[in-house]
Amino acid sequence: MIKMFSRLKPREWLLTFISLVFIVGQVWLDLSVPFYMAEITRIVTTGGQLSEVLIVGLFMLGATLGSAVASIIIGFVAAHVGASFSQSLRGDLFRRVESFSLDEINKFSTASLITRTTNDITQIQMLVAMGMQLIVRAPIMAVWALSAMAGGNWEWTALTGALVAVVVIMISILMAYALPRFRKIQDLTDNLNLVTRENLTGIRVVRAYNAESFQEKKFDKANEDFTSTSLSVVRAMQIMNPVMRLVMSGLSLGIFWIGAFLIQAATIEGRIDIFANMVVFSQYAMHVIMSFMMLTMILIILPRVMVSVKRVNEVLETEPKILDGHISATPEGVVGEVEFRNVSFKYPDGEDYALYDISFKAERGETVALIGSTGSGKSTIVNLVPRFYDTTQGQVLVNGVDVKDYTQEALRNTLGYVPQKAAIFSGTVSSNVAFGSSGKPQPSENDVRAAVSIAQALPFVEDMENSFEAHIAQGGTNISGGEKQRLSIARAICRRPEIYIFDDSFSALDYKTDKDLRAALQAETQGATCLIVAQRIGTIRGADRILVLDEGRLVGTGTHEILMKSCEVYREIAQSQLSVEELGL
Repeated sequence: MIKMFSRLKPREWLLTFISLVFIVGQVWLDLSVPFYMAEITRIVTTGGQLSEVLIVGLFMLGATLGSAVASIIIGFVAAHVGASFSQSLRGDLFRRVESFSLDEINKFSTASLITRTTNDITQIQMLVAMGMQLIVRAPIMAVWALSAMAGGNWEWTALTGALVAVVVIMISILMAYALPRFRKIQDLTDNLNLVTRENLTGIRVVRAYNAESFQEKKFDKANEDFTSTSLSVVRAMQIMNPVMRLVMSGLSLGIFWIGAFLIQAATIEGRIDIFANMVVFSQYAMHVIMSFMMLTMILIILPRVMVSVKRVNEVLETEPKILDGHISATPEGVVGEVEFRNVSFKYPDGEDYALYDISFKAERGETVALIGSTGSGKSTIVNLVPRFYDTTQGQVLVNGVDVKDYTQEALRNTLGYVPQKAAIFSGTVSSNVAFGSSGKPQPSENDVRAAVSIAQALPFVEDMENSFEAHIAQGGTNISGGEKQRLSIARAICRRPEIYIFDDSFSALDYKTDKDLRAALQAETQGATCLIVAQRIGTIRGADRILVLDEGRLVGTGTHEILMKSCEVYREIAQSQLSVEELGL
């Protein structure tokens, strides 16, 4: 909790201090009201003038109005600090997640990171906004009231102390019960988000397989677990309210009951002072109990907030494994060169290596293709070039420099990356193609149009309403898979990088579009290096060099013709896809 609030900015600390001043003033005004009540009691019981009662009453009314004004100011300041703090906290959390490698993101899970950025920070904001009004005010009021009560009758003091002890014991028991359950609630919230997200992402598959009932049962289970745990905590916390009211009523009754005996036993002259003191003491006692009621309101949300703080701190304190190097620009003289030197790689928490001792070099202007069975390590190789992961052993070099020595921005400015699953963002066709920054001037309309044309996407883009300014839905749900792939390829072309990485990026294209796109790419990417991962022999047949992978090992390298003669794995893949006539056998 201390680490979290150390993130408050100087302006927020200043507003907090201003709020504290008003809280002290409000408590002073609230605790002055019993004095005025006692004074009015003395005036009335001793036969004083009505004007005296009115004067004291005006002071009492002024104290009450002053307390109300202070409360409004405190609420305004607290809301501002809470909103400002949560805003900066969300920004810090988002930037930290942006710096994570795929390893850290997979460690937390996407659903959990979303929950921590939204729900958890909302809980913290609520605590900050309420904390100034309740957490700070309650102890000040309790201590101040108790100190004022110290000179009162010992019987009243003993009664108040006993009832306060009962409240403290009850709060401690409920805290011990609630804290682990609130922690579980946050985990169940993650699970609820995960189930919902999976269902919405895979809604087409769910409907195609008539799996709605299965998904409903899965959601109902997650929903029931969340609801039952929440209800168990809420029911336990609801005990506080009636117990606190019982304590308040019992305290008032006890003070007046004890006061009746004291008045009966006192002399006539002393009865007025005892009665006035009883009025003052009962009011102070109510303030003490009210302070504990305020604390109970906080304690209802505090356990959950403590869990949220821990979860947010876990993200903020997780250091990215992939850090920037010291080189902020590619060296002059070497352009578009990619080299793997004895690279072995094992995924975090993986038992076996995904790659074993991979070595090859792609020269400038060369097209190097990777092919192999599913799980052979093709995508793993190309994911090591932009440093989505770092090698376990060996080196990956770009333009003769180890990728770990580059800043991530400088390294990725040299690359045009097209992933297996086309990532399309909400916006327009133009905003998707001109996405990101490559360290070069922002692409012009002509650059975007040329990239779309090379990617064979121009016909369908021009057919869309508003053409290049046509709306693209989140995830590209309003365009087909092949159209998404072509826009994703156009995005890479628009950067005009030194190195292109196509990670099975032609799988959703028909053979004619695939052929036309590769021909246009070949003309466009002359002088640039291409790394192509593909499943289809037709896509990579004309590559300058083909790397054949099998279970993470490099089992063949060469042109199509050479591999057909020398590599059995490649020959089996080719014969399974193409006829004898197409292979020229």
